[in-house]
Amino acid sequence: MRLTVIGTGYLGAVHAACMAEIGHDVLGVDVDPEKVADLAEGRPPFYEPGFEDVLTRALDSGRLRFTTDLREAAAHGEVHFICVGTPQRAGSRAADLRYVDAVVDGLAPNLSAPCLLVGKSTVPVGTTARLAARVARLAPPGARVELAWNPEFLREGFAVDDTLRPDRIVTGVTGKAADETLRRVYAPMLAAGVPYLVTDPNTAELVKSAANAFLATKISFINAMAEVCDATGADVATLADAIGHDTRIGRQFLNAGLGFGGGCLPKDIRAFTARAQELGVGPAVAFLGQVDEINQRQRSRTVALAGRLLGGDLTGRRVTVLGATFKPNSDDVRDSPALAVAVELHRQGARVRVHDPEGAAKAVLAHPELRCGADLLTACQGAELVLHLTEWSEYRELDPVKLARVVRTPLLIDGRNALPHDAWRAAGWTVKALGRPAPPPEGPGQAGDRAVEALRTLIASPAASAAQVSGVPSPALPVSPVSPVGGVSPVSGT
Repeated sequence: MRLTVIGTGYLGAVHAACMAEIGHDVLGVDVDPEKVADLAEGRPPFYEPGFEDVLTRALDSGRLRFTTDLREAAAHGEVHFICVGTPQRAGSRAADLRYVDAVVDGLAPNLSAPCLLVGKSTVPVGTTARLAARVARLAPPGARVELAWNPEFLREGFAVDDTLRPDRIVTGVTGKAADETLRRVYAPMLAAGVPYLVTDPNTAELVKSAANAFLATKISFINAMAEVCDATGADVATLADAIGHDTRIGRQFLNAGLGFGGGCLPKDIRAFTARAQELGVGPAVAFLGQVDEINQRQRSRTVALAGRLLGGDLTGRRVTVLGATFKPNSDDVRDSPALAVAVELHRQGARVRVHDPEGAAKAVLAHPELRCGADLLTACQGAELVLHLTEWSEYRELDPVKLARVVRTPLLIDGRNALPHDAWRAAGWTVKALGRPAPPPEGPGQAGDRAVEALRTLIASPAASAAQVSGVPSPALPVSPVSPVGGVSPVSGT
């Protein structure tokens, strides 16, 4: 089929290349001539694992081209996908739909052949109906233009796989023709057994808002528990493992730490609350305000912890921040919790150096006051405090012994609860993390571990233990194996 994809950011560029990968004739459209030129030459304007390979194959096949001309797009497409950004409106919590509206305003007057206009951007519920009225007003008389909504569920860092092998496809349509067209678009996915849910546009729009709200709530819930753990000496990692064994809850998105960021979750939950208020049901989602507040508080709590560890005054102290992007496997620094912490540490007088495998250049563009090093060991040279704030695999695989040789003080804040704390402590580091208690004075392997082993023995041999206590044999009890659940790194944003 002939498809156009309008907007070539993280969503649109990946969607365009992947649609060409599965056999469609695709024209990508963007208002930025430099971005269009880069994509046409096979140069991705952002880092996304696997994307460059898919882009190259699509270009080489002749099934993917790029343009800045909406009139060319209107003439090309049987299906037009809207993939532009919907940022937070300045001075408001609501979504700014100017880019979505601009696509319709530029495309609709040039639509002559029958076509389907499909939104993929995250928008407030009711947007499809509003755009349908706009298209009816702007399109040439007699033009047959249908609208549908097909929300994206991409995770940055996994966008190619999420497009080619999605866990579900949701379409909001108003008629049979639109449904049949979208089934043709996604035929290879449907043949592979991907769940395909057909609904009305309002529900499709709401599905994306609800999904992001739920994920954000789960992340903020475990971070709220981390605050309680800090007040009581409990361990949030063990708590997450324990409740994660409950299949009604699950372990995903229960890693306490610095919280979520990026260009999706934060602004999407705010837009959801704003739209709910417009609809007169604001109290129904008022809790999302607390979700947002808890998430933002993790940043200030991390900065406060850094201040306490360095004696209350950050002025002139050498601090290294590991991570600038909002998540690993991306170069996206939009609303990055790691970068926000680095900026605040700098504001409070610390001498901050930032390292990130892919996001350093964009971090410097966004915050030129920060120093970003390309070499990890150089970035840590002479540091009095190291903060691990984005869980890149490079950081999880660090040798704490080697790193201890280059820092001034082996002091670490694990802002993602993703490093092996025992190994770092064994290498001489003092390790702190939100929601994690300090180890007992005797350390691992001594009194605390001996007590655990004694308890395991007692559980495993109930008859023998009862005989030792009372001299009376007891019937054996069924024993459930004790096995910790492996942590699952949280993912923000789509």
